[in-house]
Amino acid sequence: MGKKIKKEVEPPPKDVFDPLTIESKKAATVVLMLHSPEEEILAKACEAIYKFALKGEENKATLLELGAVEPLTKLITHEDKIVRRNATMILGILTSNNDVKKLLRELDVMNSVIAQLTPEEEVVIHEFASLCLANMSTEYTGKVQIFEHGGLEPLLRLLSSPDPDVKKNSIECIYNLVQDFQCRTTFQELNAIPPVLDLLKSEYPVIQLFALKMLGVITNDKKSQAMLRDSQGLDHLIKILDTKELNDLHIEALSVVANCLEDMDSILLIRQTGGLKKLLAFAENSTIPDIQKNAAKAIAKAAYDSESRKLFHEQEVEKCLVTLLGSESDGTQVAASQAISAMCGNAGSQDFFNTQGIPQLVRLLKSDNEEVQEAAALALASLTTCNPANANAAAEADALGPLTSTLSSKRDGAVANAATVLMNMAMQEPLRAAVQSQDVLQALIGPLGSANTVVQSKAALAVATTVCDVEARAELRNRGGLEPLVELLHSKNDEVRRHASYAIMVCAGDELTATELYRLGALDILEEISLSVRRKNKFSEAAYNKLLNHNLSLKYSQTGYLSSSNIISDGFYDYGRINPGTKLLPLKELCLQEPSDRRAVLLINNESVDGSLLMEDKSSDLSYRRSISSSSSLRRASKEKTTKGRGKKEEEKVKEEEEVLAIPKLTGESSPEKEWYPPPDPHFCTYVYDVTRSILPVTNVKEQVEVLAKYVAEKMGGKIPKDKLPDFSWELHISELKFQLKSNVIPIGYIKKGIFYHRALLFKALADKIGVGCSLVRGEYGRAWNEVKLLDPSWKGVTGAFSAPETWIVDLMFHPGALMKSGGREANLYQFL
Repeated sequence: MGKKIKKEVEPPPKDVFDPLTIESKKAATVVLMLHSPEEEILAKACEAIYKFALKGEENKATLLELGAVEPLTKLITHEDKIVRRNATMILGILTSNNDVKKLLRELDVMNSVIAQLTPEEEVVIHEFASLCLANMSTEYTGKVQIFEHGGLEPLLRLLSSPDPDVKKNSIECIYNLVQDFQCRTTFQELNAIPPVLDLLKSEYPVIQLFALKMLGVITNDKKSQAMLRDSQGLDHLIKILDTKELNDLHIEALSVVANCLEDMDSILLIRQTGGLKKLLAFAENSTIPDIQKNAAKAIAKAAYDSESRKLFHEQEVEKCLVTLLGSESDGTQVAASQAISAMCGNAGSQDFFNTQGIPQLVRLLKSDNEEVQEAAALALASLTTCNPANANAAAEADALGPLTSTLSSKRDGAVANAATVLMNMAMQEPLRAAVQSQDVLQALIGPLGSANTVVQSKAALAVATTVCDVEARAELRNRGGLEPLVELLHSKNDEVRRHASYAIMVCAGDELTATELYRLGALDILEEISLSVRRKNKFSEAAYNKLLNHNLSLKYSQTGYLSSSNIISDGFYDYGRINPGTKLLPLKELCLQEPSDRRAVLLINNESVDGSLLMEDKSSDLSYRRSISSSSSLRRASKEKTTKGRGKKEEEKVKEEEEVLAIPKLTGESSPEKEWYPPPDPHFCTYVYDVTRSILPVTNVKEQVEVLAKYVAEKMGGKIPKDKLPDFSWELHISELKFQLKSNVIPIGYIKKGIFYHRALLFKALADKIGVGCSLVRGEYGRAWNEVKLLDPSWKGVTGAFSAPETWIVDLMFHPGALMKSGGREANLYQFL
């Protein structure tokens, strides 16, 4: 152990004055003597005041009240050495009083005090002037004044003073000054590290301690780290750590080493001199918690550099860190966990911690200290990220229970880290069921509603990786987890919005969950996001499209495209094109509207008015045909008198109108208590029965497409020559249907005169019923077409040949059943002209 500084103030020469002993009641008189023009009186007054001030803080306050400070600030520059010395001694001890410091700042005496640090002045003046500066430097304004008046350089010079008190005061003041960035920069420019390092050899621990503290601040900067290395400062530090007698300095020395370990050259130097092994052994074997904690922090700091991680791994730092995990100190456990997290950038370290480290970290998750839980979860998050083996090791160490419990921690970091580990585990399919069995989804609902964006983001990702099956999605839905997930789409944080979109994309994997998300407004929010260049992302677009796949009516209206995987089901309706941001009215509302001059809404429905399938078997089909035939015959009989002499074409038109009149009105006049169903379409039911019976059994896909195309064309008015297209009075037919049905909604089967977009929709609807893959594409000006993927027949019989299917456009208008290669001239004419 070093010595304590014991300073005896040199008494003023006896031939100058005899000391005065003053009491509080006499203090005012003595203070008045500070204004005397006589040097002897001034010297005696200063000595008396000095002794009075030494007696305690109350006396210092008394002197301040009596106005002693201002005359003293003038006396420190007095021509007489003794007066100057005694006045400086008084100011030195008075500045321990905060009110005195405040007054001195106002009087702006810093320049006068710094002037006392010149080499010509005696040591006692140096001592008390530096004490004054050390006291003044404890506050920000004082530091600024000292620096601005050039106090740093003379203070550095005093570090080589033979007097230990001068050294102590000077290094303390410098330590306070270098807390400021500008002062640290000047410190580097003055190359001040060597004189500070010399103080490490001092026999006084307090001087060594301040020197180490100051180096700890300075070496946060890369340039200072290099300066310390070049000045052989690392050797001094390692020697201190090697010396057991200096154990009261070990914590601060380790702090400086920790900073230097951020410098790759310093690490190499420490390794070459054997210092790195000593450092690790020192940390591992120390019984002082703060030393172990600082050692782990040093490793953590350095390990963020890849080369440093490599060197640490070569020195088997992992063993040291695992040992530190077993410390009884919470601080050491936290620091060791953080160091393990940092070392995870090294693959070899990850492998080591698989068997030694993960079990200990899982135990720390159960700690009563939430900071320890957070650090342990951080280490596990780093260990299991992109590492299935470590994710399995965590599961084998029974981490699932503690991790799930950690999701309810009050510390946001602990929750975010636990969610990350669970996400990493759920990404492994064999572990996902185990994760789901721990009620993780229930535990994640709280974090989804957190105010912390990191927690929100990690929780959303954990949900996304956990709900990969219908059962898990149902659990999340039933437990109310979809609401907070949808709410996260409103977040202003890009990562939260992206991860929430990803989770919603996964959740939209089944009809029930997608329907609930739609009810909660997810589709509207995602659509709004898609219209913003800044807010949209790939996941929000994918989630939007995934939800649209469960609302094909909206998808087709917005995008004008349905793929072969988008299977049209009963209740689908084609409203026509709508602009982004426009809300699509529900079918029921459209059905209850009066007919208007806007485009007809086309409905696909294979169900009866009560929701059951209309076409169950052949007998129902025949029964339906008989009823229609009977109704039509009666109406034709009543019309015969008025239709005599008309041409065949006019008779067919009347027949068509009569069939339509036999259809019940779509608006309906049923009681409001009855459940509403979409209007039935017996014609379409007949079509479904026909194609199922006659086209489904065909084994050749090309033939199925061709036959179905001819069937559709036949039901929609037959083949139409291009030059006759303007004469094809489909608009009148549609208008009559709207009038007769008293609705803008027309079931597709009622249309007997259809053009491109009517026929393409019917083709797609029937093809989906019999499993023929095709897409539906909306064009301009009433155009729409179907695309099918077929193998090029020219490859047939070629051994070993393989050709990807090609896209063909199906002709439903001019040459029904003809196939036109996509991109070809005929296809382009069909699509666009």
